[in-house]
Amino acid sequence: MTRPATSTTSTSLTPRQLWTRARGTLLILALLLVGGVLLATLRSGGHHGRLDPRSATPQGSRAVAELLKTQGVTLTVADSLAEATAATGADTTLLVTTPDLLTDEQQSTLHAAMTRSSGRTVLLGPGTPSLGTLAPGVGTDLSTTVSALKPSCTLPAATRAGSVDLGGERYAIGTATADACYLSDGLPTLVRLPGTGTGDTVLLGSPELLTNKRLAQQGNASLALQLLGSRPHLVWYLPSLTDVPADPDSGDDTTGTFLGLIPSGWLWGTLQLGVAAVLAAIWRGRRLGPLVPERLPVAVRASEATEGRARLYRRADARDRAAVVLRTATRGRIAPLLGIPAKDAHSPDLLLPALSARLPAAAAQHQDLLFGPAPADDAALIRLADQLDALEREVRTS
Repeated sequence: MTRPATSTTSTSLTPRQLWTRARGTLLILALLLVGGVLLATLRSGGHHGRLDPRSATPQGSRAVAELLKTQGVTLTVADSLAEATAATGADTTLLVTTPDLLTDEQQSTLHAAMTRSSGRTVLLGPGTPSLGTLAPGVGTDLSTTVSALKPSCTLPAATRAGSVDLGGERYAIGTATADACYLSDGLPTLVRLPGTGTGDTVLLGSPELLTNKRLAQQGNASLALQLLGSRPHLVWYLPSLTDVPADPDSGDDTTGTFLGLIPSGWLWGTLQLGVAAVLAAIWRGRRLGPLVPERLPVAVRASEATEGRARLYRRADARDRAAVVLRTATRGRIAPLLGIPAKDAHSPDLLLPALSARLPAAAAQHQDLLFGPAPADDAALIRLADQLDALEREVRTS
């Protein structure tokens, strides 16, 4: 007799089963990828950051830029300190959106350019990191929320604009020649510092009045146009973390590179975290000992366990594995009845002759029934189970 071919177990997934399980995840990933590409395409043109004069978003400043252009003011957007300082002059207003982002060296360079130009410099929300260099003699106090404030000063631009939305940084000034406007709890949120010649420096505690969403409120537009449109040219400087000067001592220009923006301490910290992650993976992935059987906390009826396993086989479409279990159990039960040792119960060369001697009438069906191929469908599996039960009854009664 020949041994039957071993069937594939249920743990081997077919390509169709793999596709059925993975198609939902692949569909979600495809939708996210397509959505990201479409979003990047739609927003690639005309989308800029906060306080950008090219941005039409609520936090952008395109509205005030367009109003200045209608008044004949030429606007230049500068993304680097070199561009901003090169464009300054007596007939130029230099607007710095986030001066606190500048390094000490950049602040010194900017202050020197402000002094030479004899033009106007407007600083939006300068705080302690930048005031010491860009506005000597001016300090800050606790910031306040943005709200409608009255001028409370004689500065012509403020008196003509009236109430505006200001707040944010509050300044403490020590010079009598400065104009202090829009007081909040006794401290100004707008300060004008006279400079050399016709030049001056204006400190705005908050840039909110220049945003698109607030420009039409209060007297925000009037004040913005007067502060930024007093000269025929406006340089709109947008500092960023990528505007980093090169280190002249090292000879390496790290401007715009990601690693050049990260302090060395963070790099060492990342390395230490990586080593810790590897050690944790080795610790958690250590080889465990052998499995230790434990008594079940509750008694489970054999019928429930059988039904549960059957449902799992059916869900996994594992008819081959179910047939193997049924045949193995039947062979194990009938072997002692035929006088076959338990260790030889699954050997067709020993079990089939003894079974044919006991039931000679159906000897031709015994091999296919006990060692045959896997059923082709659920109906065939049910027939196999019924035939195995009938065979076991015949052996017991014969």
